[in-house]
Amino acid sequence: MRESLNGAQQAAQESFLPLLRQLVRTYQMFEQRSHAHIRQLGLTAAQFDVIATLGNTQGMTMNVLAEKTLVTKGTLTGIVDRLEQKGLVQREVPPEDRRCFTIRLTPTGEALFHRTFPQHIAYLKQFFQQLSPDEQRQIQNSLAKLETVLAQLPTDSSPELDNSQRDAGDHG
Repeated sequence: MRESLNGAQQAAQESFLPLLRQLVRTYQMFEQRSHAHIRQLGLTAAQFDVIATLGNTQGMTMNVLAEKTLVTKGTLTGIVDRLEQKGLVQREVPPEDRRCFTIRLTPTGEALFHRTFPQHIAYLKQFFQQLSPDEQRQIQNSLAKLETVLAQLPTDSSPELDNSQRDAGDHG
């Protein structure tokens, strides 16, 4: 028991933990502010993401849309269904490949995009304009480097637990 406590104390002293906390707090605060504004525009964050991604395009397949949005593939079908029910998007089967379909904004969806996208960007700009262009580049470069590091790690690359740690976590 004493060894695992020392290990926990040692883990709590890792130098990256304040950075991790700051990153999470900043993301949560950004998401809270952004989502609240999007709700004021009459959309959910996921609906806005899909509309913003489809805006100024001729549409795209579900696979491409899933890659370009921040929405998980499992959620995307339901979002597109709801946007279609609202008359904001439509599914079209392209003649060159009848196995898939293209999602595109309807004229009503285009009008919504042209109204809400500039409003939301202007809302976000008030936060980011408080950072100099150099500060924005530094943050972007640091986040890109962190993303690259994380992308290189296998998703199951956790340090091996010794038997005492494994047994201590086994409650049943």
